[in-house]
Amino acid sequence: MYRFLLSRQWVILMLVALLLIPTMIRLGIWQMHRYEERTARNQLVSDAMSAKPVPVERMTSPGHTVTTHDRYRSVTAKGHFDTDDEVVVRRRTNSDDEVGYHVLTPFVLDDGKVLLVNRGWIPSDGPSQTAFPKIPDPPKGEITVTGRLMPDETTAASGIKNLKGLPDRQVMLINSEQEAERLGATVLGGYIAQTAPEPKGDIPELIGGDPGKEDAALNYAYAIQWWLFSVGVPIGWVVLVRRELRDRREKAEQESTTKAEPAAV
Repeated sequence: MYRFLLSRQWVILMLVALLLIPTMIRLGIWQMHRYEERTARNQLVSDAMSAKPVPVERMTSPGHTVTTHDRYRSVTAKGHFDTDDEVVVRRRTNSDDEVGYHVLTPFVLDDGKVLLVNRGWIPSDGPSQTAFPKIPDPPKGEITVTGRLMPDETTAASGIKNLKGLPDRQVMLINSEQEAERLGATVLGGYIAQTAPEPKGDIPELIGGDPGKEDAALNYAYAIQWWLFSVGVPIGWVVLVRRELRDRREKAEQESTTKAEPAAV
């Protein structure tokens, strides 16, 4: 009665089922790894956000690469803004997905080193993005700024092409090495997204607040889903076999009954 399992159709169906089971198990394992990675990153961000601010030179130095462990760490710096060498970063969006600029202003520390400060977002109100936009001035004189430490931006990490031939005082990426070359100064690695002091009139719009969290729970749910699918494949196969077996038995009984009926006179 089970000889139909040796037919081409059922052999192919069995091979597909045998292929699907390990594939789905592997996909579930991959989603679980993604869940663990995202959970770990969320914990790093949470730890960095909850840590007390420290002087920026304790976390970075000229040529230093800001790591994922230090990203979003709250730091302070004492010095003054140099608006003469201020630039804007093109094609940046705010919380409402409006396209504008980020304002990148050199902050000269007491020892002469330079810290790059992303002062926030401003709209691109002009008819084109060729002219340097009007930017509210930061506080004058010596002040203390606070911000979230961020790594240098690269094309590989951000997907943003570092275009050449841009209008004067406009850049595509925030990169301390490039800015050190442009300024001819000693620049600390990475930059900070300013969180304090807050600007007058809320412009530039600060971006150094809560960075949000990755949805790790979604990967966990996907992992469970794939594993349930892997369990469902053999169950579904058994159901199909039993249904085929039942249909064959019913067909055999009908044929047997038809043969047993007497011929009409």
